[in-house]
Amino acid sequence: MPTFRKSPPELVSRFDELASLAGHADRKQMFGYPTCVLNGNMFMGLLGADLGLRLPPDEAAALLALPGAGPYGPDGGPMGGWVTLPAGLVGSADGAAWVERALAHAS
Repeated sequence: MPTFRKSPPELVSRFDELASLAGHADRKQMFGYPTCVLNGNMFMGLLGADLGLRLPPDEAAALLALPGAGPYGPDGGPMGGWVTLPAGLVGSADGAAWVERALAHAS
């Protein structure tokens, strides 16, 4: 059974900022964590201290190549097409650009 840890408040706040980039996407809760869904496609979510993005295969591979990126899913169990955004990018413009890529993929 997965271990669910609360997301740090500052990460939830940043998630909300990044979610505002999506404009018309819906913010929902899954397993007690915030997610963003566009046209029925979840493209961004939190699990504990991880912010995950769903990307097309080539972009997921590019993100996985960055230091600090990794699989995204409960207890690190990978969800197909999902990658954990490196913590160092979460608050940056580069991180926002990755969110926009995930949003475009959900479109």
